[in-house]
Amino acid sequence: MKKSILSIFLTLSIAATMTACGASAKEAETSASNDVGESTTESSATSNDSSSEITVSDESTAQFPITIEHAFGETVIESKPERIVTLSWANQDPVLALGVVPVGVSAANYGYMTENKLHVWTDEAFSELGETSPNVFNDETGWDYEAIAAAEPDIIIASYSGFTEEEYNLLSEIAPVVPYIETAWKTNWRDQTIVNATAMGMKSEGEALVEETDALIADKLSNYPELEGKTAAFFWITQDDMSTFYAYLPNDPRASYLNDLGLTTPESILSLAQSTEDFSVTISRENADQLSDVDIMIVYGDESLLEAMQNDPLMSQIPAVANGAVVLLDSSSTLAAATTPSILSIPYAIDDYLSAISEAASKINEE
Repeated sequence: MKKSILSIFLTLSIAATMTACGASAKEAETSASNDVGESTTESSATSNDSSSEITVSDESTAQFPITIEHAFGETVIESKPERIVTLSWANQDPVLALGVVPVGVSAANYGYMTENKLHVWTDEAFSELGETSPNVFNDETGWDYEAIAAAEPDIIIASYSGFTEEEYNLLSEIAPVVPYIETAWKTNWRDQTIVNATAMGMKSEGEALVEETDALIADKLSNYPELEGKTAAFFWITQDDMSTFYAYLPNDPRASYLNDLGLTTPESILSLAQSTEDFSVTISRENADQLSDVDIMIVYGDESLLEAMQNDPLMSQIPAVANGAVVLLDSSSTLAAATTPSILSIPYAIDDYLSAISEAASKINEE
């Protein structure tokens, strides 16, 4: 689905929301790390249920004040925010999906980006809500506190982020901040959507978005029965030095999204997850044979990387490498960004992702 990305969602938003943050945005740009998510030691695929405990002062999120407990304490939102700033990866997407235009957002920093330094689905969502010149902060080397303050936010939302406590405290001097709930870079797309919606006083609408997106995923997945029972894992491998490489672990959003798409986390990856609290684990090339249960690999790179792995006597011991059952993600592509999913990127890119995974699955040697 490449057009009218908000058409799935806007019917879920009340009319009043359409003007809540509709003011024109005009600031500079911001960017968040793409190294997102962390690991769990779960021994099964990630559930479709929201994994974080979101504590709110009142079950009815239409009523204020709202209190959200998070990694640095709690944030009290006294009244419905009218001017919303979002920071870090894709936190603007749930806001836009709910029909609200943020007054400042982080720039995209990986994959294909538009002239506004946003992912295509984000830029299209802004445009569909009438904003063609969104306020995009430039914070690739650190938060632009001056530009963020100039946007005059009522709230700063960043439930999917990696703030330090010092950064959280500095941002809190500008406006109430909603950071990650438990652990940096471990917020999946469902939790991101619901937490961000809760901060807006729209929790039930956020939950509706998640339910509709889950239904969309199930519908799309029904066209790919060949993926059932297949194992898949997401890796970072550089052709320049394959002596070590990295596997993303089950609670990294990239890895958990594979579970959403009907794939199973290999037992070898689950075992590695038990040895670290990080979002990825380093694997030595000498131990590549431990990944004998990986049917499909998803890797940032191109055909030259796959060729190098297939020509390597150790890396080629991985069945997915030997068979060529590898989804290669060009770093400048839209799909490379969409594999770290958001409520807007999923409907935009799911067809392309499932098609690429299906093609890789066709190369699995079943013997």
